Amino acid sequence: MAALCLVAWPEPASAYRPFDGTDAAVAAKGEMEIELQPAGRLRDESGTSLTAPATVINYGLATDWEAVLEGIGQTPLSPPGPTNLTAAGAFLKGVLVPGSLQDKAGPSVATEFGVLLPDSTGNSGVGASLAGIVSQRWDWGTVNLNAETALTRDHHGDVFVGAILEGPSTWTVRPVAEIFYENEFGQMQTVSGLVGLIYRVRDDLSFDVGIRHALTNGHPVNEVRAGVTFGFPLSVLESHAASHRETSSSLPQ
Repeated sequence: MAALCLVAWPEPASAYRPFDGTDAAVAAKGEMEIELQPAGRLRDESGTSLTAPATVINYGLATDWEAVLEGIGQTPLSPPGPTNLTAAGAFLKGVLVPGSLQDKAGPSVATEFGVLLPDSTGNSGVGASLAGIVSQRWDWGTVNLNAETALTRDHHGDVFVGAILEGPSTWTVRPVAEIFYENEFGQMQTVSGLVGLIYRVRDDLSFDVGIRHALTNGHPVNEVRAGVTFGFPLSVLESHAASHRETSSSLPQ
C-alpha cells in the first residue's frame, strides 16, 4: 500500500472514487477492493485542510452484497490544528436488481445502509444513513443516480440527492462529472459540482483525479481529489500468509 501511495501521488467518498455518491455495483464475493487517496486539499471558509489519507475498504460478503468501512484523516493547515478522523462509517451495500452494471438488461438498483461513526475529536455522536442507487450504462456512457436520507452524527436530519455522469466504459481514460445537493436541516445546505478523469489500467486497478467546487450556505468550498482503486481476491493474502509460514518453519531453528 505504501508503494501505491507513492505511485498515486499527486492524487477522498464513498464507495466510488472520486465522487461523493456511488454506483449500483459491489465487490465480487471474496474480493477486497480498496479506494485510497494518500492526500488531498480542501479549502473552505474555515481555512485550508489536508485530507490524508481518505480510505474506503469494500469486501464482497456474498453474491451481490459487500461490507464497507470508510474514513478520512483531516488535518487543518491554516490555521493549524490536530488531525481528526472524520466521515467514518460502517455499511452494507447490496444489489437489489441486477442490471447493466452486472451485464444484464435494464438499470441496476442497489441500496446502502449503515452507521455513521463519531469523529475522533469533538463531541459528535453516532448517526445512521439509508441510500438508494440506480445506475444505467449505455454505449455512450453511464448515469448513476443517488438519493440518501440520514440522521447525522449531531442528530440532525439530512437528505442528499446526486447524479454521476461517466464517459464510455470501454475508454481507457474516461471523463466524469458529478452534481449533488445536500440539506442538513437547520444547519447547512450544499450545492456541489465535480469534474474529473478516471484512468483504468485494468479491471482491478484505476487512478482518478477530480476538482470540486461547492457552495455551503453561500460560502465557497474548493477541493482537489486524486487517488487509486485496486482490488484482489482475499485468497491472495491467505496464500501469501501460508507461504510465509511454510518458509519460516523450514528455516533452521
